[in-house]
Amino acid sequence: MTAAPRIVVTGKIPDAGLELLREVGDVWAWDRSQPVPADIRDAQLANADVAVTLLTDRVDDTFLDAAPKLRIVANVAVGYNNIDIAACQRRGVIVTNTPGVLTDATADLAMALILMSTRRLGEGERLIRSGAPWQWGMFMMLGVGLQGRRLGIIGMGAIGEALAQRAKAFGMTVVYNNRRVIDADTEARLGAQKVDLHELLETSDVVSINCPYSEITHHLIDAAALGRMKSSAYLVNTARGPIVDEAALAEALLNRQIAGAALDVFEHEPDVHPGLLGLDTVVLVPHLGSATIETRSAMARLAAQNVVEVLAGRHPINPVTA
Repeated sequence: MTAAPRIVVTGKIPDAGLELLREVGDVWAWDRSQPVPADIRDAQLANADVAVTLLTDRVDDTFLDAAPKLRIVANVAVGYNNIDIAACQRRGVIVTNTPGVLTDATADLAMALILMSTRRLGEGERLIRSGAPWQWGMFMMLGVGLQGRRLGIIGMGAIGEALAQRAKAFGMTVVYNNRRVIDADTEARLGAQKVDLHELLETSDVVSINCPYSEITHHLIDAAALGRMKSSAYLVNTARGPIVDEAALAEALLNRQIAGAALDVFEHEPDVHPGLLGLDTVVLVPHLGSATIETRSAMARLAAQNVVEVLAGRHPINPVTA
């Protein structure tokens, strides 16, 4: 009798994914919130056919050396900058991700961060919680409205389009920068116009980062880019932390080069640049883009479905290539 495929899940994931994995293999799953120690992980990987990984896992040659039988790395995320794709390809290891299922949740959060920063909601809540005395007044903690403002979206994929739809409902106009022009019908539906990056930065009231992270987009938003933005503009990042030079952002906020920022992701996550922590003009949340019960369950289930397809000798649903 052929042994069941060995499936190693390196981090805690929702039961929706585990249940499906248990139908097709012998599953070992780390069930704690803190990262699995490397020695425990490597011992389990020694006979693994499948590794189901999280963004906190670095899948490189060291990881792969511990898993000589590995056939697939199923990353429970849409991003895969934690995985050395070339190293996996050299060893014939398939890599998959989980796009699509987190689009609405991430777009919702991006819209929430736009509102939090432009209406100073984080600052207002901190005031209340501090116990400091306050009294309503006509000029107390004034923010800015979104109606008639321009939203510039860097990266017009599924999440960017979903954000544009939400922004339109708030009365914003939309411009975007992308490697390709989206189809004319979608542009018309969203009221969106493609512009070059310089124009986007120079004319937008809110700049939202929604592009993938790569060598090309590393520090795409640096001191020069921030210098192009309007002094009344806001920066929002729900994509990947290293797209923004956090030191340059802290300096720009401190010097009031831009009005504010809101970050869900960080350059050296979970660490945050200390220059940002004391600023009231920045909203900081701990990587909550896909953090809904429904979305995280769907991500785990899709990762497991990729595994099922590969183990059955079929093509994965969401293959990742270099």
